[in-house]
Amino acid sequence: MRIDVVTLFPEMVRALTGFGIQSRALEQGLLELATWNPRDYTRDRNGSVDDRPYGGGPGMVMQVQPLLDAIRAAQAVEQPAPVIYLSPQGPPFTQDKARELAGLERLILVAGRYEGVDERIIDLVIDEELSIGDFVLSGGELPVLVVTDALTRLLPGALGDDASAQADSFMDGLLDFPHYTRPDEIHGSRVPEVLLGGNHADIRRWRHKQALGRTWQRRPDLLQARVLDTEQQELLDEYIEELEQNAGVAATAGTADTED
Repeated sequence: MRIDVVTLFPEMVRALTGFGIQSRALEQGLLELATWNPRDYTRDRNGSVDDRPYGGGPGMVMQVQPLLDAIRAAQAVEQPAPVIYLSPQGPPFTQDKARELAGLERLILVAGRYEGVDERIIDLVIDEELSIGDFVLSGGELPVLVVTDALTRLLPGALGDDASAQADSFMDGLLDFPHYTRPDEIHGSRVPEVLLGGNHADIRRWRHKQALGRTWQRRPDLLQARVLDTEQQELLDEYIEELEQNAGVAATAGTADTED
């Protein structure tokens, strides 16, 4: 997969390439990354890429010409590619969207700066806008890095063990189950016995129950968007019952301590 990034700060984007999964994916030829700086396409002596907004107001707006020329230059390389602008006004970037984009051969990501880009850029060349959350950042470079990281993880061979990507949170529309490693006990806290028994069917069932339960507790909106099958509903009911029982035991113990 090739990702072209249009940005005023290519060094920020390139910083991602020296570490971890992205570094390995680049070395193995699974990922190709190119950057395009609008400053290289300015036509005035000052190299301006922004100007004051029409109608007044604070901040500056990225100008059409240098940004458009940089995007056009990226589009002219190799096969056509969708152009995505990272913007808080776009729909949320999700794992489903990551899977969709990871299936493409090429993608162009545009990182805005200042108060944003001239609206005519969006009208002329932007195919889609995406947001990584309802908050304000100084520019689109960090969202670009987030999207690039999410896509790279999904490239076959990037993780070494593709099962790792399949087990990640949100891959099945649920939060991930809890993870444990050695030692079996630390500071009085033990690893759940089911994970020590070696029964893979029981482990699978426990993990699925935990994923459903955590999603119910922490992100109920994700469950509202799906229909649970019979097994999933049984697992979720078990989780809620166990949670209530544990809460009752804790409350009883607390009362006993108080009476003592």
